[in-house]
Amino acid sequence: MRFRVEKSGMLTTVQDLGRRGYQLQGVPVAGAMDACALRLGNLMLGNDEGAAALETTLLGPTLIVEEGSACCVVTGADSPIKKNNVPVEPWRVFRLNKGDTLALSAPKNGVRSYLCFSGGIDVPLVMGSRSTYTRGRFGGLEGRALKPGDCLTLGLPDPLWESSEGLECPSSLRPLRDPRTPLRVLLGPQDDAFTPEGIETFLTSEYVISSSADRMGYRMEGPVIAHKAGPDIVSDAVVLGTVQVPGHGQPIVMLADRQTTGGYTKLATVCTADIGVLAQRLPGQTVRFARISAVDAVKYLAEESRLCEEMRRLRAAWRVQGASSGGARAAQAQNSGALRVIVDGAAHNVTWERLE
Repeated sequence: MRFRVEKSGMLTTVQDLGRRGYQLQGVPVAGAMDACALRLGNLMLGNDEGAAALETTLLGPTLIVEEGSACCVVTGADSPIKKNNVPVEPWRVFRLNKGDTLALSAPKNGVRSYLCFSGGIDVPLVMGSRSTYTRGRFGGLEGRALKPGDCLTLGLPDPLWESSEGLECPSSLRPLRDPRTPLRVLLGPQDDAFTPEGIETFLTSEYVISSSADRMGYRMEGPVIAHKAGPDIVSDAVVLGTVQVPGHGQPIVMLADRQTTGGYTKLATVCTADIGVLAQRLPGQTVRFARISAVDAVKYLAEESRLCEEMRRLRAAWRVQGASSGGARAAQAQNSGALRVIVDGAAHNVTWERLE
């Protein structure tokens, strides 16, 4: 399928799960800010969970399908969606055909939505990833956000991509993005550079996300976190969720487009499972931090993976139970049957029989 961008929205970029293995050379990871939302959307379509999708920020784009057909699902923020001016439910797979128009409005809750398509967005791989890194002007489409007139095509979809139509992600599998939830953090690696009072301030105070928050990092405004001495160190690695505290004593949480090293003291690291929680918050909203252990952090990350595995199983069951395929109703689960399918132009006769 090929589609054209009629309206680009505020900041719409191509993102996958990021560009890994190149931080040693100073290349940021980039990738989806709410990775779990992207993974779930792709799994609903039968894609690889890291397939490239469109990440929108607040006001979404308007797209027109110029050629072909595909299934699509919108995950992440609660953005109103319209297909041909008719509302479409988020977290539910729908079909797009030639001539269709898809439009996303500003979300009722959250910041970032993900438009996932069967086959994924087909742009050139740059260092193993299709993610856009706008500061470096590479990846995605010409290393930039989408603009009106841009055309994008999809990759080769799963042979049974049409069977995803109508599949809905149940609320129990959607990641929680409550704006009141504290961000869980592990202290370190330089928490010894702060006074006990400074650490207590960090863990008990409320901070406001500043207007300068972006994909690189979220700056916070609130009570000053006291250092024992100065804030500067010999530059070392910056990871996803690193909480840097420069000389002004205000925390900065580093996110997808973060630099690879930094010379400010790092008080803590936000649990990976909570990065999406922060990524769905707006400037002006408040943030609190809660200390957890490394064991808890692994447990929370494993829970996010469990959601994805449950979605993988749900889609497999959906296929078996039957969904629309090629304009005809796929075979319903029954004791036996036969089906003729065409894959890459070749016809195959498939039969099945239930074994008791």
